[in-house]
Amino acid sequence: MKERSPTLAMRLRGPLGCFTRPEFKTERVSYEVMTPSAARGALEAVLWKPAIRWRIQRIRVLNPILFTSFKRNEVNSKVPVDSVRSAMKGGHLRDFYADEDRAQRNTVALADVDYVVEATFAMTAKAGAGETVTKFVEMFTRRLEKGQSFSQPYLGCREFAAEFLPASGAPDPIPDTRDLGLMLHDIEFGEANRPRFFEARLVGGILEVPPWDQGEAAA
Repeated sequence: MKERSPTLAMRLRGPLGCFTRPEFKTERVSYEVMTPSAARGALEAVLWKPAIRWRIQRIRVLNPILFTSFKRNEVNSKVPVDSVRSAMKGGHLRDFYADEDRAQRNTVALADVDYVVEATFAMTAKAGAGETVTKFVEMFTRRLEKGQSFSQPYLGCREFAAEFLPASGAPDPIPDTRDLGLMLHDIEFGEANRPRFFEARLVGGILEVPPWDQGEAAA
């Protein structure tokens, strides 16, 4: 069994968050609560190394669940990766004019979000001889206290930046219990990336996240 860390916690908050439900193809409509995959992404923004793999245990909701809606300008297409690689080698990158490829789409986002994410990490097969759980726990704690990150953590969409800070002193979760339906757990990466879902339920303002596999459940 891979060595795992004790439970670590990080607080995330911001004026807007949008954790897009995959069943809505064109419009962006947020889940009622941050998804585990979004929480993992925020933790990896603070500390990511090939030697560790984050697993979310629970998400505490600190502010009432409120929605807000607005329209945003988005582009319809993406620049092909092959074109970018070619340009990096001196090739030609075709011109792209956003005004000619723009569309207005509705966004139903969460307003004034505030969470505490609790998670552990497990050591992976890529860990070196000098890389230990204690080393990475201390590294994560130090970076969190200093407000350091490899990239800006965000709340579902990159333009919704998150303030991140230690969870000590955070208020109690909201007294809210409700079914959240099928929620994205995370992506199973492989030859064909596959999304995995779980039946989510908020109990007393806390979303318990099931273990990724039975080995984790037994740990």
